[in-house]
Amino acid sequence: MRVLFAAGGTAGHINPALAIADKLTATFPETQVLFVGKPDGMEKKLVGKAGYDFVGVDMYGFERGFSPKSLVHNVKAAYCYFISAKRSVKRIIKEYKPDLAIGTGGYVTATVLSQASAMKILTITHESNSYPGMATKMLSTRADKVLLATEDAKKHLKDASRCIVTGNPLRTNIPIEERTAAKKRLGLSDDFTVLSFGGSLGANRITNAVAELIAWENKTGKINHIHSYGSKNKEIFAEALDKNGVAKDEKRHIFRDYIDNMYTCMSAADLIISRAGAMTITELTEIGRASILVPYPAAAENHQFYNAKTLADKNAAIIIEDAELTGESLIKTVSELYENRARLLEMEQNAHNQRKSDAAGKILGEIIDLVGEEKLLK
Repeated sequence: MRVLFAAGGTAGHINPALAIADKLTATFPETQVLFVGKPDGMEKKLVGKAGYDFVGVDMYGFERGFSPKSLVHNVKAAYCYFISAKRSVKRIIKEYKPDLAIGTGGYVTATVLSQASAMKILTITHESNSYPGMATKMLSTRADKVLLATEDAKKHLKDASRCIVTGNPLRTNIPIEERTAAKKRLGLSDDFTVLSFGGSLGANRITNAVAELIAWENKTGKINHIHSYGSKNKEIFAEALDKNGVAKDEKRHIFRDYIDNMYTCMSAADLIISRAGAMTITELTEIGRASILVPYPAAAENHQFYNAKTLADKNAAIIIEDAELTGESLIKTVSELYENRARLLEMEQNAHNQRKSDAAGKILGEIIDLVGEEKLLK
């Protein structure tokens, strides 16, 4: 069987597609896979690294706003969507002859799946966020199956009749470690441990607030802290630590630009402070950790707020809006949880209760239901 994947823009869109492709090809080795995305997008690099074929198509998302720059950009985007990219995608579909087209987000999904549907190709779209993106909204009445990461996403779609909640697929199972063992592996004591990270975009506010938090932790006593400041924020973080009189304690502090053993760090943590991307939410629920979530305010349609709300509504997380995040507000929230371990443990259990185990397997089941196992075996 031939499957055409469309995913682009962010790792949160691309990695679920790769997870589905991995599950599909592992179960049905004869399956042929082709990815479509922007030739200069993140998708080309990630797909190539995963070993799948990739074809690039120039396309652009629409910008919100009415500035001259936005209007020019949107004219270009409209031309690509309705004429240029549409022609290219139609040609790719004719040449590749897919039996199924799967989209996992980004404007490439809307372009590819709309054209595939018009050409009578079976289509599946997957939404990783709690607030559906424009592609999912456009395809919710056209795709043969609409797969969602959370039940909350249904609330924002006019027609939920084709929707099935599967969770977000992960490329590999998260290697969950026992907390004390994970701390020991990291060279930390078995004391209360905070993990914080904010990604590379718009993380300065988190960086500065975390520096103040670490100063408070040092005064409080036995608290470990792991922080990823991002590739562009090393000097900002160093200056913030210096401003707050914090000297790195090798026995209690792990400060890095990038954490390459994130699951060990998450397993070691008693509390996690982060943005609210879809995959972060998935990892928090899979490992089962209480969190303070600071939604990235510039995320499309403020979708990170809705991701965070999915956990906050279940008393599994606390939301601090980006504009309200200060050292003072963060210290207040952390200190309350530090002093109330019963609530912290309750939040952990609530987070774990929200996990959607084996999402990739569930999605594979939906694929089999749609196309038939006989087709997959060809």
